[in-house]
Amino acid sequence: MKSINISLPDTMRAYIEEQVAQGGYSSVSEYFRELVRQDQKQRAKERLETMLLEGLNSGNATEMTVQDWEDIRQTIRERMNKHQGTV
Repeated sequence: MKSINISLPDTMRAYIEEQVAQGGYSSVSEYFRELVRQDQKQRAKERLETMLLEGLNSGNATEMTVQDWEDIRQTIRERMNKHQGTV
């Protein structure tokens, strides 16, 4: 695991140390890791919401055909074969 050094104003450092003491974190590093995880989850949620809205706004839904499903299966087979070739 690599470390990152950051500079913070004294007020922020005091706040973080208070959060560690009150929040049940074992260290400042653990507190920052939790902040990064929360940020990652929030960004993933925002990306998903954006994709869902794009889908909803993309037009009227159409029924999937047998050919649509076969095309999807073929694409997956090709990806699996490609992935297995790189492992």
